[in-house]
Amino acid sequence: MAGSTPASVIDSAEAPLAASPALATGPLTPPQRLRDVSPAAEAWRRFRRHKLAVAGLVVLVLMVLMVAFGPLLWKISINDIDFSARLQTPTATHPFGTDDLGQDIFARMLYGGRISLSVGIAAMLMAMFVGVTIGAIAGISRGAVDAALMWVTDLFLSLPQLPLLLILIYLFRESLKSMFGPEVGVFLLIVVVIGGFRWMPVARLVRAQFFSLREKEFVEAARALGASTPRQVVRHILPNSLGPVIVAGTIDVAAAIIAESTLSFLGLGFPPDIPTWGRILFDSKEYLDIAPHWALFPGTAIFLAVLCINFVGDGLRDALDPRRVL
Repeated sequence: MAGSTPASVIDSAEAPLAASPALATGPLTPPQRLRDVSPAAEAWRRFRRHKLAVAGLVVLVLMVLMVAFGPLLWKISINDIDFSARLQTPTATHPFGTDDLGQDIFARMLYGGRISLSVGIAAMLMAMFVGVTIGAIAGISRGAVDAALMWVTDLFLSLPQLPLLLILIYLFRESLKSMFGPEVGVFLLIVVVIGGFRWMPVARLVRAQFFSLREKEFVEAARALGASTPRQVVRHILPNSLGPVIVAGTIDVAAAIIAESTLSFLGLGFPPDIPTWGRILFDSKEYLDIAPHWALFPGTAIFLAVLCINFVGDGLRDALDPRRVL
C-alpha cells in the first residue's frame, strides 16, 4: 500500500532500542560522579611522585628513630672511658670506632643527634612563628605599619649573622648556663639566636602571599559579608599562604643544623661533655690524619640530615603548588 512502512523496517529500527536496558527501563542514569579527593590526599599523591623526596623522608625518619630510641637500646654510656681502646677503628663492639679517650662514638652520636635535630626543629619553629606573625601584620596592613616592619626586616637581613651569633653567645652563655644548667641554657641560647636570624625570609614570603591573596574574590566576599580583619587573616588568607611557608620551614631546619654544627665546631656551642654532631667534629679535628673515622661519621650524619631535609622541601614545594600539574 502506498505510503506504508514495511514491518521488517519497523522491527529493525526498534530492535536496538529494545536491546538497550537504560532506554527500556526509563531515562538515562546520570554519569558516575568522580570520587572527591581531599587536598591532603592530593598533596600526598604529588609528594609520592617525587622519588628523591620520598627517599629523603624515609632516611630522615630512620635517623629520627635511631636518635630517639637508639640510646635506650645501645647500652654503652657516652662517658665510658677505655684507654685500652683509644682511637680504635670501627669494630663489632664499637661500630663507629672510639675517640681519644676510648669513648664509643656510636653512642655519642646517638645522644648528640637528639640535640642537633632538636635544635634544628626548635629554631625552625621559632623562625616560622616570628616570620609568619610579622609577615601577616605587614601583609594585611598598609602604609606606615608595613613600611616600618619591612624596614626592621631589611635591617636584620643586612646584619652579619655569624659575627653576631658569636658575640651573643659569648656575652650570654655563662649567665644562661648558671640559670638553666649547662645543657638547657646553651640549648635555649642557640635556639633563640639561630631562630632570631632566620625569620626574615619567612616574613617577606608571607607578606608577598598576603598581598596576592587579600584581593582575591573569596576574601572580597568574606569582607562584603562583614568578616573582621582578624577573621579574614586567620580563616581565609593565612591557611592559603602556608604552603610556601612549610617549604621554607624545611630549609630553615637544615640551616639551623648547619649553624649549630658551626658554632659547636668553633667551640662556642655545647660544652665538651655534651656531644653534638658538631662538637664531635670539633673534637676530632686534631686527629684527622690518624683517626679519620672520628670525623667521618658525624660529618656524614650532618650531610645526610641536611640533604634529606632539602629533598623533602623540594617534594613539598611540588606537592603544595596548585599551579604545578603532576
